[in-house]
Amino acid sequence: MRIKFLTAVALLSTISLTAPGSVKAENSPQVRRVIETKECFGCDLRNANLKGAHLIGVDLRNANLQGANLEGANLEGADLTGANLDSANLTRAFLNSVSLDNANLTNANLSKAHLYSSDVNGATLVGINLSGTDVFDTNISVGGE
Repeated sequence: MRIKFLTAVALLSTISLTAPGSVKAENSPQVRRVIETKECFGCDLRNANLKGAHLIGVDLRNANLQGANLEGANLEGADLTGANLDSANLTRAFLNSVSLDNANLTNANLSKAHLYSSDVNGATLVGINLSGTDVFDTNISVGGE
């Protein structure tokens, strides 16, 4: 009986220690809309937690994803035309056939990401982190003169 009580107390303590910001961000109407409908044209998703989200074919044209956490997200076929990804975390993200035309990727972290067959025409790529990133059939020059 005492063991059941202590187990229940431990479980409740763990639940109450969950960071309130992360729960709130995950339950925001905009984040729910993206996950449920895969459409969020022009959404304000600043600092949103979309870590590990399956966003295949999502429409995030002109969305504000400044500082958003997209670590490990699957963005295959996503349309991020004109999106603001300033300082976004795209570590280990899967970006295959993604439109990043005219997107702002200033200081975005794409380390260890997979960037394949994606469009980056007119994108701002200042200060991006491409450490360990697989870049294939995408018009991004790494290094050189």
